[in-house]
Amino acid sequence: MAFVLNNLRTLSKLGTLTVHQPTFRKGGVRVLACVHRGMTSFKQIDLSGVFPPLPTPFNQDETVNHEHLRNNVAKWNEIGFKGYVVQGSNGEYTYLTDEERVELVRTVKQAAAPGKLIIAGSGCESTQATINMTQKMAEAGADVAMVITPYYFKGRMTNQAFMHHYEKVASASPIPVILYSVPANTGVDLSVDVVAALSQHPNIIGIKDSAGDVTKFGSMVQRTEASGFQVLAGSASFMLGTYTVGAVGCVAALANTLGKEVCQLHSLCKEGKMEEAKKIQHRLIAPNSAVTRKFGVPGLKVAMGWFGYYGGPTRSPLLPLTPEEVDSMRADFQNNGFL
Repeated sequence: MAFVLNNLRTLSKLGTLTVHQPTFRKGGVRVLACVHRGMTSFKQIDLSGVFPPLPTPFNQDETVNHEHLRNNVAKWNEIGFKGYVVQGSNGEYTYLTDEERVELVRTVKQAAAPGKLIIAGSGCESTQATINMTQKMAEAGADVAMVITPYYFKGRMTNQAFMHHYEKVASASPIPVILYSVPANTGVDLSVDVVAALSQHPNIIGIKDSAGDVTKFGSMVQRTEASGFQVLAGSASFMLGTYTVGAVGCVAALANTLGKEVCQLHSLCKEGKMEEAKKIQHRLIAPNSAVTRKFGVPGLKVAMGWFGYYGGPTRSPLLPLTPEEVDSMRADFQNNGFL
């Protein structure tokens, strides 16, 4: 805990200083970027609800198709989503150029229905690149930045390194920041101690955790709720369990195909109708596993086509599913009454 206390003392000291003062343009207005103290707290932003992490639609030549994205968003606007995550893992952000990432945020912002919260995945490997990307995505219309853990130099991604990274990003960001931990993809994780310490930063409002450890979710909620910090489940497969210990919402790949059902599960949990919620949760587990752990983004894009959305190809080196894999995934949906 010593490093946590030391970093919090550093935050307190920095609170008397202006640590970052660039301006940026958002909605035609020039805005001063955030500082540690004296800035408006974003803790009042409500993350309660379901957010689909939008896949990036590609043409057969792997160029981005913005028209297909606009058409998909128009259909998703009819569902009770809280908002959209653009450039999460399911957006294949690691395969996109910086320009493509920013333009996708702009397209979704323009296509989204009024009131939808736009969360943009702005994480990069270096701290400075993440700061720059976050500012560009804010200019493109993002309401919140979701910042994945750096992971390439895993051996040096210590608690101290994560604290330093997120403090600098959040202090420079003109929009609020959500921490993003997805150990299955990165091989690193944020400890509860780090999450609890970072929750004290006025510009860090929550975390999306995709690991699914319900015990950890409970600990994070217990240690951060006094600061207004919000915890989001990172998968539909463990929504019910995490909601029972205090998670407020979910970023779920499955919501791209079964959005109404995932939103129904959210509503039932909030209303305390646990028996009904349990039945839906059970039905969602196999389809969710199919479009995440088993078949990933290629599987998700195939499933989108079954429900009237454009999925399309992935970008190389991701390969399409084999016919046998498609049949296996179809059975996961059919056996639970979704096809």
